Amino acid sequence: QVQLVESGGGLVQPGGSLRLSCSASGSIFSNKAMGWYRQAPGKRRELVAAISRGGSADYKDSVKGRFTISRDNAKNTVYLQMNSLKPEDTAVYYCKTGATIATMSVDSGSWGQGTQVTVSS
Repeated sequence: QVQLVESGGGLVQPGGSLRLSCSASGSIFSNKAMGWYRQAPGKRRELVAAISRGGSADYKDSVKGRFTISRDNAKNTVYLQMNSLKPEDTAVYYCKTGATIATMSVDSGSWGQGTQVTVSS
């Protein structure tokens, strides 16, 4: 079982940037695909970005060109660089493990506790 801890959230003005980190322990991180999800109040949790074991990435349409997911297997960490943030990006952001990008949303996986991102002036 993998334990995940997210960090890096906070309050930022529209147009600003944040970098989220998700540190993993307890299993072989490099064998996992990783995903970043978010959940806004009153809305369903949604997959924002995912990265395969080999480093291939996929993104939700609304964040393409603004968000970048990356991983450092030596540090057992996955990152989400968020630029040009909008108020609609406000949510709690979670990281999750999966077998592949394609199966991320159906894999049982492990979840972190989440980190709050608030985009507001």
